[in-house]
Order: sequence, then structure tokens, then C-alpha cells
Amino acid sequence: MLAALLHTLVQTPSELSPPPSPQASLETADHPVELRTLNFDMAQSCEPHEPRVLKKQISGRTPVNLGQERDIWKPLVQSTTNLSEVHSIRSVFEFRTFDPEGAIFYGDTKDGEDWFMLSLKDGIPEMQISKEGTIVSVAGGPKLNDGKWHLLELSNQGKFVILEVDRAKALVVGLGSNGADDLLSGQIRLALGGVLIDTKKMIVQFQPQMDGCVQEGSWLNLTAPWETEAEELWPCYQNIQPGSYFPGTGFAVFNTSVFSRDAEQDGLKIEIWGHFSQMDGTILSMKAPGQELLLALEADNNTKAVTLTFGNDKIMMAEDFNRLALIFQKDLLEVLMENDQSEARRLSVASEEQPAYLGTLAGGRLAIGGLLGEGEEHVGSHYLTGCLQKIQVQGKDLDLDLAVKHASVSSYSCPAEIMKGHID
Repeated sequence: MLAALLHTLVQTPSELSPPPSPQASLETADHPVELRTLNFDMAQSCEPHEPRVLKKQISGRTPVNLGQERDIWKPLVQSTTNLSEVHSIRSVFEFRTFDPEGAIFYGDTKDGEDWFMLSLKDGIPEMQISKEGTIVSVAGGPKLNDGKWHLLELSNQGKFVILEVDRAKALVVGLGSNGADDLLSGQIRLALGGVLIDTKKMIVQFQPQMDGCVQEGSWLNLTAPWETEAEELWPCYQNIQPGSYFPGTGFAVFNTSVFSRDAEQDGLKIEIWGHFSQMDGTILSMKAPGQELLLALEADNNTKAVTLTFGNDKIMMAEDFNRLALIFQKDLLEVLMENDQSEARRLSVASEEQPAYLGTLAGGRLAIGGLLGEGEEHVGSHYLTGCLQKIQVQGKDLDLDLAVKHASVSSYSCPAEIMKGHID
């Protein structure tokens, strides 16, 4: 990953003296930076993950959608090369995302004893580097989760690891030892979208799922292909817009207890933005275990109508609209289109139905993008095909990465062709 992934990381002190403690330093270019170091006893850590049998080879320049379905920490593509074949200490690639957090680029030597990780946290690049039992974590540089392609360059100059963003220096990290250096030997492993070590070794823990794309990569000087277990790689769409994309194969499920603590007093408000006439399937459903379905919001792309089913009541919304609010109060449900109070529709809750209704709000399940089924498992059907530009609960954006979510759902981006026209 960083070329010789970190030329410095693969070098070791001479055999005649014990390794001294590495020193760390850093520079940055006009951006706030955080630096953390940690002494870490490798002997007490877990062993690196065993290599998996890989199936397909691809070019290093191939577009790679890092959000593709797999185990969350498992790299989507990876490569292993003898260090004797590495002559360049520079890797360059293009990267695009709206996602503020996730794994991008990883590399290691010595079977994972020395390693490097590039990720995003709060949209800002973060590098974690381990060498000889000491780990350094540095965050800084511009935010990258703006949906634009950015040119990232990682290089090693002497004892310094340098990250450039769009040809401007973003981070410079120094990590070396006072001992003499041996010749490079062994192998270097590179990976995109995951890591090959025990995640407990990292100083900064983060959500690894990355709804983003990498393309036009030049990895060290290597021409050997990358390998992947995926039979086919997901596409990187030419144009994307912010939102959550549901391809019709899965949904995201939350427990309502995480955001409905004051539902009985202040109500529970759910707002959804999107081009509803372009959707098909269940947009939202609510149900408590062992209870009947409380609510389902469904779109029909053929009729261009949206139907809300609330108990025995139904509301048909045939108009084309882009914003819908559901406000659950103690004894009624209020439905607002385009935040227009003059057109508000209200469905009352009978007194004998209130215990089950309030119980669902306090401890049921909220599904985005599918119809909840029976039982305790997250079983669904009638999945949504379409894009939700934004979802808010109690006035706060809903992060689908915090849900029990099917891996086919993209939390932060939608193909632009799915979202025809701008939605305010």
C-alpha cells in the first residue's frame, strides 16, 4: 500500500542490537490534525487473518465499488507481491464518496506485523501506521465525502509517509527508528475496502463499510492483477447524488427504542425526502414482535401512487410529491406532504388499540425499504427499488450503517439516473 508500503515499515534494525522505540513526527497543510501513538505488544495480539482462496483477477485500474456486499472488514480486492519486485514507493488512485466513514486502502509486510491503513472518519482522511510494535494515528486534510472524484497519492520519502489530495500535500507522517536498516525482503500485501489484521490492533476504531469508489489506480510499480472473491464487481456509476439507494433486494431495520423514548409525550416524527413517483415497493413499515403490522408506506411505479396503510385505514396519495412526514402522537397519526399543514391528514387511534400502538413506537421495529415479516428475525419482502434522498427521525438524519442492513443497500449515494431532477 504505500509503496513498499512504507519503505520504512518493512525495514528492520540490525540483528546485533535490540530494536529501539520508533519516533513519530508529522506535518500538515493548512488543516487540523490529530496525532495518536500507542505502544503495542504484537505477541499479545491476535494473528493476522488467514489468506482466503481468491477467484477472479482484475486490473489495478479497474473501478472498484467498495460498498459491494461482503463481510464488513473483509477487503473487496487484494494483492500479494514479493518485496524484491517493488521499485516504486508511490501509489496513486482516484476516490469518490459521500460516505463520511469507512476503510479505503490497506497494506502490510511481515505477515501483518507492520501495516498501514487509510480510512475516512467524519469525512477527513486518517492514516494509522504500525511499525515494530508502535502505532501512530494521524487525521487531517480536506473533507473528501463531497461526491467528487479526488486524486489521492500516497508515497514514501525516506522516513516520511506523505498523503497528497488533488496534488496538494495533506499529511506528512514521520515514523522511523535509530537502528540500522536491513534490505527489504518477504512479501507485501495490499487491499481495498478492508484489513488483513485483527481490528483490535488499531488505535482508532471506525465503521469499515465504505459507500465509495476507487478507480484508475497505479499501485507501486506493480503490474500484477488484483484478486477478488466476487464473481462480478458492482458498477461505479458515472454520476451519483446524495441519498440511500435500494435496489429491490433488501432493507434496513432499526429498533424504535433507539429514537422514540419521548414518543408518548412529544410524538415520533419520521420524514422522508425523495422522488416518490419513481419508487416501487415498500418505503417504510413498522411492527412489534408478536403484533400485527402497524404501518406500511408503499409506492407503485406503475400507477405513480403512494399508499399508506395504518391498521385498517388507508390513505392514497396520487399527487407527485418529494417530501413526506409521519408524526405519531399519543392518539393519532398525522400525515404531511411537502410540509403543508393545510393539507394534513389525521388518522385516529382507538383507545383499545393504544397499548399496542404505543408499544410498537417504544419497542418495535422500523424498516426502511421493505415490508416487515413475522417472527423475531429480520425477515422482509416487497423491497423498495429507488432512492431516498434523506431520512430523518426526530429531526436528525438517519444513518443506515447503524441499522441491521442488507449489504445491497447503499447508505450514502444513489445513481443520478434514479433521481431525475433536483429535490429541494
